[in-house]
Amino acid sequence: MSHNTELGRRGEHLAALHLEAAGMTVVDRNWRCRHGELDLIATTGTTLVFVEVKTRSGDGYGHPFESITLRKLARLRRLAAAWCEESGVHAELIRVDAVSVILPRSGPVTIEHLEGVS
Repeated sequence: MSHNTELGRRGEHLAALHLEAAGMTVVDRNWRCRHGELDLIATTGTTLVFVEVKTRSGDGYGHPFESITLRKLARLRRLAAAWCEESGVHAELIRVDAVSVILPRSGPVTIEHLEGVS
């Protein structure tokens, strides 16, 4: 497994723990279809939340949130609709969130959660 793949998996695991600690319930992880992948799907109250996780080992290439473009957000919305159709889940409210995880080689891990990015 490549360093980037392992870093991404670790970041997604930490993001899921962070969301659960905030009271959310993770209902699916790494859902894939021919159009792409959703990192995490969670619920909070009556809201279904599709979470894009961006993990970096530092900020040398910019903040992880900077890599979430308008094109990426549009794709996430399409993937969310596909997940709902495939799973048969129809939520009262739906939103797209982003979680940034910075895992430096030394020092503390930094996790940021932005709600409703799309």
